[in-house]
Amino acid sequence: MSGPARDPVSWLVIERGWEVKGPGGDEIGRVDEVIGDKNADIFNGLALSEGLFKGRRYVPAERVHGIYEGLVEVDLTSEQVDALEHYDGETVS
Repeated sequence: MSGPARDPVSWLVIERGWEVKGPGGDEIGRVDEVIGDKNADIFNGLALSEGLFKGRRYVPAERVHGIYEGLVEVDLTSEQVDALEHYDGETVS
């Protein structure tokens, strides 16, 4: 998925607005929030923003397969993301 010129980075540097791409390289959303405990270095996942009217979806950390400057790669297609739980900032529903 990622090009050879990209070096992986830590989840600690992920920022809101970074692209999220699926296995085919298509953009499936943007990072809205990073979910985890920075002090304990525990990455739980991401709140993914799919667009103005679709809301936010919770992407568990185990679905994240690459983190690069400005880009997070996941193993989910846009259809699979549509089936994920909604995330309201505290709970997954």
